[in-house]
Amino acid sequence: MKKTLVTLALAAATTAGAQTLSAAQALYDQGNWQEAATAAAALKTSAGLALAAEATTAGAGLSPDSAKKALFQKAQDYAKQAINLDKNNPDAYFELARAQGRLAQYSGILNSLGLAGDMKKNLDQAIKLRPNMASAYVALGLWHANLVSKGGAATLLTGAKRNQIAPNFEKAIALEPGEAIHRIEYANALLLQGNKAAAAAQLQKAVSLPATTFWQKRDLDAAKARLASL
Repeated sequence: MKKTLVTLALAAATTAGAQTLSAAQALYDQGNWQEAATAAAALKTSAGLALAAEATTAGAGLSPDSAKKALFQKAQDYAKQAINLDKNNPDAYFELARAQGRLAQYSGILNSLGLAGDMKKNLDQAIKLRPNMASAYVALGLWHANLVSKGGAATLLTGAKRNQIAPNFEKAIALEPGEAIHRIEYANALLLQGNKAAAAAQLQKAVSLPATTFWQKRDLDAAKARLASL
């Protein structure tokens, strides 16, 4: 009887935790990123901290420029805490890589190249842990595209390659064909290469896809605006 009660208590605790994480995810999907980050971090779990990092990075995009760097640093800290709690959580490595990519924009050339190297390692680890992680392939495609656009020194120091841009995006799109953001980011990478026609084709496909969350709708509006400007 005692064993049964313990089992039931553990099951109830697991369910409650899942519901709390789901509630934080729902807040994030609605665009309430600050509340989502707070609720997710309060769980003190690897999954919760990874979600807190995701929400904070996304929220930085809605924040004043003066607040962005601090938010990306906070997202980086959340992701590192998530990894410390579970070194096999691919989402944590992905969110760390994403925060590092954003922080690179606020660093000097040498620091930004160092962050680029760390970002690549974390993306590779995320993919190693979850080979079908489409968002990680998108990030890798952008990683190669951004560094190639900076010229020979950046590619020499980081190992970025032009011929790795398209394959990563195509893999992501094959894994999640209904995600507009993958095509939107592919278009951004193509624009970095000066290929407006191919970028427009990707954006045209992106704007035809459904958007349900606050962030998907925001991405779709941005895609429509970018498409109209090409």
